[in-house]
Amino acid sequence: MKRVTIQGVAGCFHDAAAHEYFDGEEIETIACDTFQDMFKVLDSDPSLIGTLAIENTIAGSLLQNHELLRQSNLTIIGEYKKYISQALVALPGQTIDDITEVTSHPIALMQCDEFLQKHPAMKMVEGYDTAGCAKQIADANLMNHAAICGTYAAELYGLEVLAEDIQTNKRNFTRFLIIANPAQADSLKSGKNINKASLAFTLPHEHGSLSKVLTIFSFYDLNLTKIQSLPIIGHEWEYRFYINLTFENYQRYRQSIDAVRPLINDFKILGEYEEFTD
Repeated sequence: MKRVTIQGVAGCFHDAAAHEYFDGEEIETIACDTFQDMFKVLDSDPSLIGTLAIENTIAGSLLQNHELLRQSNLTIIGEYKKYISQALVALPGQTIDDITEVTSHPIALMQCDEFLQKHPAMKMVEGYDTAGCAKQIADANLMNHAAICGTYAAELYGLEVLAEDIQTNKRNFTRFLIIANPAQADSLKSGKNINKASLAFTLPHEHGSLSKVLTIFSFYDLNLTKIQSLPIIGHEWEYRFYINLTFENYQRYRQSIDAVRPLINDFKILGEYEEFTD
């Protein structure tokens, strides 16, 4: 049985993504309150696997998670893109007009901003986790309180769906990374078509430095699917870059890495894995 850490409690989107990625396999999910806690748990037991949200089509990148991954000794072994359908849920027998307070993860509240603006009587309260907010309402039998979460969590905790698919943008997807200790990466990636890589690096503060690197990747027929920059604390106007590349030829990808190494600093391969396709 695979043991997979998640941020949040049973029923959260991390939980659902883990089960869907390992569809057909028996897994046990290990709940962690925060992403920092999850990395600590993963670091304490090399046999564990992690499911980590990294970006959302509405809220954007989870910048903190980029750094947590870079600073860890873990590697990406796969990815999963999940459609996120948010629902307003509450104890049975209530209506939307009964709700005076709605709680959820800040990103979930952000995703449902248009719906919430239509219901100004609902006070918004931020929580750690979508499913955790639903669980709290069920455990404490909180009337007039609602949570924003998935219908999976509502069913798990015996709550009633008052409104479904309430996110502003219906093209709401979250990309999750599957991460593991490098010692077990090869076995977990066995049989996969390795055609994507995530990299992190810094550049010298010189004119055209990023352009030179991207030109090399283009020459080797690599497709840049994402680029994210974060400021380096203590180094004014210097940035660390996180990029995703896809490729058809693994050898040419490795050749491109050799070609750019003299131009970059603090280079790290965060993972080489199979790109998720719908």
